[in-house]
Amino acid sequence: MDTKQHLTVVAALNIGLGALGLVLGIIAFVVLAGIGLLSGDPDALPILTFIAVIVGGFFLITSVPDIIGGIALVKRQSWSRILVLILSVLKLINIPFGTIVGVYSIWVLMQDEAVELLDR
Repeated sequence: MDTKQHLTVVAALNIGLGALGLVLGIIAFVVLAGIGLLSGDPDALPILTFIAVIVGGFFLITSVPDIIGGIALVKRQSWSRILVLILSVLKLINIPFGTIVGVYSIWVLMQDEAVELLDR
């Protein structure tokens, strides 16, 4: 597989993980807020809604840059390499899938051919 294909795979992995994070954030928000609503407890609703906003917001904040970086990498934007490298380093702590994607992404983006392709 050549470097262009590797860059496309890295981009697809970032977009896919970002989309998955958005879906998980929406599910977490709906479940937590729904539990608070269905509990009938007037104290539980605001607490669980607050937690739902925090959890959903965390997933949103961490997923959107993955999608942006992946799309920019597909378009071969020069700045996408740095963004995806930073996100890949952060992914390393997300065992096991984040670590695998992070190591692979760092390996691809540190190759001289990738640097040349993205610096044009």
